[in-house]
Amino acid sequence: MNHLTAIFGHIGGTLLLLVSSVKFIGTLPRQRARFIEQCYLIGYTSLPIVTILSFFIGSVLALQSGYSMENFGAKQFIGTLVGLTMARELGPVMVAILIAGRVGSAVTAELASMKVYQEIDALTTMNIPPERMLVLPRLAAILVMMPVLAIIANLCGWYGGALVCQYTHSISVDSESYFIALKTYMKPKDIIDGLVKAEVFGFVIILVCCYIGLNTRGGPREIGASVTKAVVASLILILVLDYFVTKALLFA
Repeated sequence: MNHLTAIFGHIGGTLLLLVSSVKFIGTLPRQRARFIEQCYLIGYTSLPIVTILSFFIGSVLALQSGYSMENFGAKQFIGTLVGLTMARELGPVMVAILIAGRVGSAVTAELASMKVYQEIDALTTMNIPPERMLVLPRLAAILVMMPVLAIIANLCGWYGGALVCQYTHSISVDSESYFIALKTYMKPKDIIDGLVKAEVFGFVIILVCCYIGLNTRGGPREIGASVTKAVVASLILILVLDYFVTKALLFA
């Protein structure tokens, strides 16, 4: 019962942090430098790992599906399978997991350090709300960069699958046939649904990591504990939200 109460308390605290941050949305134009810095840290520095991982996810997906579909004589639909899977599911989910591990952990560590060393208290004393300066630019940046990263992940996964299909002897599906199958059975809604999922995942990750970082108590040892807690919570939320968001989008 105590654990359940604690969970609902954390949910309420996270929602209050969101409300407190949104109140300062009018100050965002004056925080252009912080916003651009966060876009750089979230988007540009995450681009190499997103590109590499997505390329090989698409490659492995094409290899596995090609091996399976060969028995059914359906190799011509590999492009459809890879395209839909990357756009609707693997693209946004894998980008969100990378953001949780790379960006979310860094955000939590930074805010937890500021809290432990009383820098947050100093901001409050100077009448500078931490939500305005530390949370809002990050939330705005993740909303801008998450769709960009998801689109790049989709493209890299699609081209990775195309290369595997063309140059793997047991599959031997040329790139033209692969992309024709991909375009024939994929609708714009499939891509849009994936981008919506990416937005939801990224926003929740940053919000949760900011909440945990700002509520760190104790000494320097608690910084590592907060980072671990934030990453684990983010991964769980990604998988839980994935089901509910997918269900909502499918029946919308």
